[in-house]
Amino acid sequence: MTRQATNPKALFLAALLSASAGPALAAEIWVTNEKDDTISVIDIDTLEVIRTIPTGERPRGITFSQDYSRVYICASDSDTVQVMDPESGEILHDLPSGEDPEQFILHPDNRRLYIANEDDAITTVVDVETRKVIAQIDVGIEPEGMAVSPDGKIVITTSETTNMAHWIDTETHELFANTLVDARPRHAEFLKDGTELWVSAEIGGTVSVFDVATQQERAKFGFEIRGVHPDRVQPVGFKLTEDEKTAFVALGPSNHLAVVNAETYEVEEYILVGRRVWHMAFSPDKSLLFTTNGVSGDVTVIDVERREAIKTIKVGRFPWGAALRP
Repeated sequence: MTRQATNPKALFLAALLSASAGPALAAEIWVTNEKDDTISVIDIDTLEVIRTIPTGERPRGITFSQDYSRVYICASDSDTVQVMDPESGEILHDLPSGEDPEQFILHPDNRRLYIANEDDAITTVVDVETRKVIAQIDVGIEPEGMAVSPDGKIVITTSETTNMAHWIDTETHELFANTLVDARPRHAEFLKDGTELWVSAEIGGTVSVFDVATQQERAKFGFEIRGVHPDRVQPVGFKLTEDEKTAFVALGPSNHLAVVNAETYEVEEYILVGRRVWHMAFSPDKSLLFTTNGVSGDVTVIDVERREAIKTIKVGRFPWGAALRP
């Protein structure tokens, strides 16, 4: 048998490169804490908080740029959207956001940020590169929920007091439809193919499903948890699985998630989580779901396949928003 010759210098360089590369960084869930003015960063591998980062006052909505090089934060009581370097945690600059920004959505062009201004009853459109306001659009009273269609042609703002979903043409920045929903709509999302829009109604206790082509209501479903008074069953944030066959709906002070068949709109079961569940984010492979529980100041980790809570992670006071950093 012939032994292949080796190059000692090449072996040394390979070993050096391997040692300097270090371990791959784990994915993270970033959670905004309203009362602490901080972000808690959860390592998905260890399910532990690894960083706590200061922000402006009352951080709520949070989202990343498409390349994850920037994170945008609604600092509601500071009346600004902050732009942060996620590596250093440094606030790079503020964006003109209008008064009391709560939620926002980044357009697929990675440039236009649509912001709900609760106190001003407007949606502000900001160019994140020039840091200029492009438009301000009159909507209903107390706007909060924001969604953008997959093709980027439609943006939705929900108004809590007017009880409407407002349909905005992203080319003209004008409303082209207003649809009634039940009391206090909070969150909205399009399906990936753009055919359906889902809107939760916190006080109404329902989720409405709209046909995007006609803006007509296609379905509506509610929730009933044994032993929980109906007034405490308040749907807010929700997420759909990758195949969009299942939706997880946060039910606020009922302290439960609903598991909904997204094809039949029937509730299949409920999962007990922390107190006053608000919003949620998936792990990169969608096997885990992380819920923000405002009153208990923690995050519940859900095993998606088993549909059960597997861990509680303590974060800051009144966690609200959540976003994945892969």
